[in-house]
Amino acid sequence: MRTETPWGPWDPPPPDEAARLFAPLRVPWWVAGGYAVEFAVGHAFRDHGDLDVLLLRRDQLAAQRLLAGWEWWAADPPGTLRPWLPGEVLPPYVHDIWCRPGPGEPWRVQLMLDDAEGDDWLFRRDPRIRLPLDRLGRVSGDGVPYLCPEVQLLYKAGSPRPKDEEDFAKALPVLTADQRAWLTGTITLAQGAGHPWAVRLRAHPAG
Repeated sequence: MRTETPWGPWDPPPPDEAARLFAPLRVPWWVAGGYAVEFAVGHAFRDHGDLDVLLLRRDQLAAQRLLAGWEWWAADPPGTLRPWLPGEVLPPYVHDIWCRPGPGEPWRVQLMLDDAEGDDWLFRRDPRIRLPLDRLGRVSGDGVPYLCPEVQLLYKAGSPRPKDEEDFAKALPVLTADQRAWLTGTITLAQGAGHPWAVRLRAHPAG
């Protein structure tokens, strides 16, 4: 879905096109955001204004080298964009990069950087929360790697927008008991036991 922003229009590709774009990477990556929730649910249920691809911070330059001819703009700080220079290692507080094939082109992909320590993924908003990297992703029936829904929903729980509430409601019936337990515990740790999603998860602990 094409959308307008103060920094130019977004025209995100479908996830399978993004998968072909990033397939040559020899480091882990995952489709994230609302598309990740849709993959978990098993069907599309809403429009998307952008497409998020999650990458570990330590692998950021691999993506830059892969799409060397593209424009990369870092959200530094959030609310502003500035060019991400070739070979530049972004500071720890920069998590989002907007990407487009060239000047005047629509934005196509938003690259998200997450932290890792050894073989563990770390939740950047609360480093007490971690998950083994081999549990961070899933693969769709079409071979697209995507972020597991419980991690994506943990991010969305921080300040839910209407689309996040819709994603949570659609994902809740398909979460396994283990996924629900992990999400309940991590939302409670990061947001408090009274968070509405934690309350709903405790009320329906079984998948």
